[in-house]
Amino acid sequence: MAVKKKSISSASPWTEKGKYSKTNEIHYSFLKPQLRHALLLCFLLSVWFVILRCFLLSSSTSENNIEKLNVDEKAPKTTSKSSAISKCEGGMSVYLYDMPAEFNKGLLKDCSHLNSYTDMCPHVANRGLGQPLSYMVESAVATTWFATHQFIAEMIFHARMENHPCRVLDPINAKLFYVPFYGGLDASSKFHDANLTARDELAVRLVDYLRSKPWWERHHGKDHFLVLGRTAWDFLRRNNNFGNSLLNLPDVQNMSVLTVERNPWDRVHNQHGIPYPSYFHPYTSHDMMTWQNRMRQSSRPHLFSFIGGPRRGVQKAAVRDELIRQCSESGRCKLLKCGKGPSKCHYPIEVLKVMSQSQFCLQAPGDSFTRRSTFDSVLAGCIPVFFSPHTVYTQYEWFFPAGDAREYSVYIDENALKTGNGSKRVVSIEEELFKIEREKVERMRSAVINLMPRLTYAHPNATDLGFQDAVDVALEALWAKRLKLNV
Repeated sequence: MAVKKKSISSASPWTEKGKYSKTNEIHYSFLKPQLRHALLLCFLLSVWFVILRCFLLSSSTSENNIEKLNVDEKAPKTTSKSSAISKCEGGMSVYLYDMPAEFNKGLLKDCSHLNSYTDMCPHVANRGLGQPLSYMVESAVATTWFATHQFIAEMIFHARMENHPCRVLDPINAKLFYVPFYGGLDASSKFHDANLTARDELAVRLVDYLRSKPWWERHHGKDHFLVLGRTAWDFLRRNNNFGNSLLNLPDVQNMSVLTVERNPWDRVHNQHGIPYPSYFHPYTSHDMMTWQNRMRQSSRPHLFSFIGGPRRGVQKAAVRDELIRQCSESGRCKLLKCGKGPSKCHYPIEVLKVMSQSQFCLQAPGDSFTRRSTFDSVLAGCIPVFFSPHTVYTQYEWFFPAGDAREYSVYIDENALKTGNGSKRVVSIEEELFKIEREKVERMRSAVINLMPRLTYAHPNATDLGFQDAVDVALEALWAKRLKLNV
């Protein structure tokens, strides 16, 4: 601002009047004194107006640049790959099957019975985003925050694809074929059905439907994919036990199957992990960068935190119990204990509050290897701490960086948490995390925040994101896989 004031001072007519007074007198000597004075006054007012306007524009530009610096330079540049995916370069094109309603949206008519444990009607609202969380933003015309259910990715993916720029309406022009089957909702509605044939009925009809289509016959389904909102274990029934047999069907094994948790020992190699949906569904890159910047600036008084409750089963119970015990005994850990009945764990704002105030977030396996909390912690800029390689490392190859996982996470082998004689801990989580240098913690947090866009499901109505979201990343990977298979 000093430079601005100096330039104004040097150009001000009243400070430089003595220097140029003779020139002005000579220039206007042929005019009457009254006219000379009037012209001089007009000239001085014009100069003053121009200088004032330039000053105000300069100040406004400076303020805008500062604001842009705070958002753009601190936030990751997420637009570079976006242009390619939005234009669908390289020939990628996706045909979305117009399925009979019984395979997807028709299931929603009986939404109160889609899950044996909860009423899914509030969760299937807004095309799978769930109920709006208007209190999560200070002001917004259309909210980007929703109480999104963790097992609803199949609906959100479908909604995104209906409006996706890579979608083509003529199957003749398609290179990939998306089958919008709400298999997770179908499976969860029949978990306790004693009739195994009834559990598999819709999955079998799905295969019959696909095999009747000429596009299936071209490559026997190798260019087809479906998305499941539940873990692979819900579709791999063994010995007449839990779930259905969708992923055991030979025709489905020809397809690529995107699911929130894959079987790490998948021998067919057709399963691919995709992120659990969290609560944030941005419309634009500005929405994303604003949130990223907010998480960069978030104060984090807690060294680490754990959000979760105990589990049944010897191994899972041992790890969970140890995490809860170590966290509750540490003055540097914030514990948000979950369980049956009323709990803050059911409120997104409470979950994100704890995570956004923590340096590290403990991510113990849930009912299976993975958990939605991992993606909540990334959304909150909290560095995840894993205790099993199957929580992320063997699951989400398309979404997390290949290479050194220590750049964005901490790994502590769950066996190191087992107690010897029941009274002595082998590893102290607090000590392990506390000894990580501050500079490294900052680098890790930056890496985590940079991951946000590709782990987020954008709002289905978004048309010009400016970044690749989880759906874009998955499509790009599927396209690369198809090229590799040369089908």
